Amino acid sequence: MNSTTVRARSGRRGLRGAVLGAAVVAALLTTTACQGEDDGGKGAASPTGTARTTAPTAPTTDSGTGGDSPSATATATGNGDSGETGGGNGTEYADCEAAGLGTHVELQDEPGEAPRHFLLTVTNRSGTPCVLNEAPIVRLTAGNSAPIVETLGEPDDEPVVVEGGGKAYAGLYVFGNDEGGEAEYDQSDRFTATLVAGEGTELSGTLVFDLPDGLGTVSVDDAARLNGWAGTEGLAMRPITGL
Repeated sequence: MNSTTVRARSGRRGLRGAVLGAAVVAALLTTTACQGEDDGGKGAASPTGTARTTAPTAPTTDSGTGGDSPSATATATGNGDSGETGGGNGTEYADCEAAGLGTHVELQDEPGEAPRHFLLTVTNRSGTPCVLNEAPIVRLTAGNSAPIVETLGEPDDEPVVVEGGGKAYAGLYVFGNDEGGEAEYDQSDRFTATLVAGEGTELSGTLVFDLPDGLGTVSVDDAARLNGWAGTEGLAMRPITGL
């Protein structure tokens, strides 16, 4: 009786131990599976976070040199694209105005020679530099309907900056050398000139160059030629003296 009881109890203990053991194993497997799922989630998030951190920045189309950039605007202003009366002369200074210039004419021929070669001089009467462009539009007789003197070759498109109180020059040849003396010439008592803006248009106002003292009038014809603005007398007259 007792022996049978002991065996029965022993059997129940073994069964209970087996059941408890199976429960512990199941619990351990469940815990491990949950940890694996947590680790797997973290593992999936980690590469995604890394990709966001190391992904290359999208390329930009603004190179910093476009027309809307501050540096481009500053450069354009520095090159004189603003502030000129005529505009576009390529400097930071305004175009010269006729009202701000004094005029003078000097005969370049020796006494006794026919007066053909003249030096036109303008003086900037202001204290601010201004710009003379290309060549002036010169007429040898009064009125806007008078013929315009042709320039020698192509006008120099490099602007001439005239400092405040400074001077600029143009060389003028007024009529051909008629050895026979048979040609008939027009007579003029002054020369006139219109300035040209940096953009190539005529500016308002007319410069008047009265003849030097002792010359009431000079002969002029269609052989007249002009050498445009220069910074020195020599540069202005050198191409003219050979005519």
